[in-house]
Amino acid sequence: MVIYNVTVSIDLAVAKEWLSWMRSKHIPDILKTGCFLECRLSRVKGEEEGGLTYSVMYLAKDQATLDRYQSEFAPDLQQEHSLLYQGKFAAFRTTLDLIDAFKP
Repeated sequence: MVIYNVTVSIDLAVAKEWLSWMRSKHIPDILKTGCFLECRLSRVKGEEEGGLTYSVMYLAKDQATLDRYQSEFAPDLQQEHSLLYQGKFAAFRTTLDLIDAFKP
């Protein structure tokens, strides 16, 4: 399994609208690609002044599936996000290989 994590710092003035858009449009559109098994949206504590920071973690079954997402779907979806919130966010992406999962 591979975790594709997008960390977004969003301007406080549009944070509520952005969060609503992420929940109702952007994340569902990404999940509709069929490339991810699930998504987890979290707020990062201890963010900087003037904005809120979120972590959006998508779980893919393998690197090949993530690579397909990044080549076939990501450019258009990222462009839509950038056009809507241009100048009001900063984002960085990381990929993590899931080694193991533990449950109680």
